[in-house]
Amino acid sequence: MDELRAPACGGGDGGGVGTVIEDLPTDVLALVLRRLDGASLAAVGCACSSFRELAVDQETWRGLCLALWPSVRDVLGCGGGGGGDGYRAFFADAFPFPEAAAAVASAAPAPVPGSLPSRLVSAVDLHHGGVCIMSRVVETDTSSAWFLGSPFRVDALVQEGFSAPSPITPSSLTLSWILIDPASGRAMNASSRRPVAVDRKWLTGETVARFTVMLGGGVALDAAVTCDDRYGHVREVSLCVEDGEGGGVSGQDGLGAVAAAMAGARRGKGAEAAARQRYEEFVKGKRARKEWKARREGIVDLCCSGVGAAAFVGFLVMLTFR
Repeated sequence: MDELRAPACGGGDGGGVGTVIEDLPTDVLALVLRRLDGASLAAVGCACSSFRELAVDQETWRGLCLALWPSVRDVLGCGGGGGGDGYRAFFADAFPFPEAAAAVASAAPAPVPGSLPSRLVSAVDLHHGGVCIMSRVVETDTSSAWFLGSPFRVDALVQEGFSAPSPITPSSLTLSWILIDPASGRAMNASSRRPVAVDRKWLTGETVARFTVMLGGGVALDAAVTCDDRYGHVREVSLCVEDGEGGGVSGQDGLGAVAAAMAGARRGKGAEAAARQRYEEFVKGKRARKEWKARREGIVDLCCSGVGAAAFVGFLVMLTFR
């Protein structure tokens, strides 16, 4: 911001009057602002009233959104709401990460189906090495009994597979998955953008890059990209909701968590590093619960075996004394 207020040029002898950035033509300033990222553009709008008028320009924010999310171009009505804020409000919803505390806790009452979004639109953009290799819009009917009763899952690519211009390196993938509620105009970021984990499945020859976002309450949005190592292409792109034990969450409960996250607060600075840390904590907790469950089942099996052995010995004793 200091650079914006600094003189652009000045008299060589110190007696001339310098030219500040506000003296530049409006169209030149608009071109400059369109080269900024979202956070910088929002900061410029707070500098002075003249900058604010330029920083809220809808075409500037539209260009910024389309540069980040090419698929948004195919979402009807996207950026058209927000009381005139349009794409600026959409960016404020979709770019930051949702706060983990915004999710519905597992102990909370089940959400009422009528209060949940009846339709979700997914704007999915997959990049490899900075090049967009897939851009899709997926519409999901979330009001059906089938969706509400089944595990929450949205597929952007299923068993189709496509090859990129260069061999796919899963760790070099970046995924943007934006969930949009067309009725309210709200949106949220459902992926960590960069992989939080890359898992190799040796038996099937597949590698899964996970872009998980934690919503709190033991609920995680698990966006995953499955790559086929044999053919070097992307095989599946999907979004699921998992609980703290790694099990699937029903469509109704998952939709409630998504709706709460859309209406909740957002996390900006340091969000990507925090997302990775929360995912690692989630994995550690899931592993600990799985180990505890295995130990408990082992103890139960041992007790059952002991009871069975005692009953068998007692039966043999009875036969002996007959």
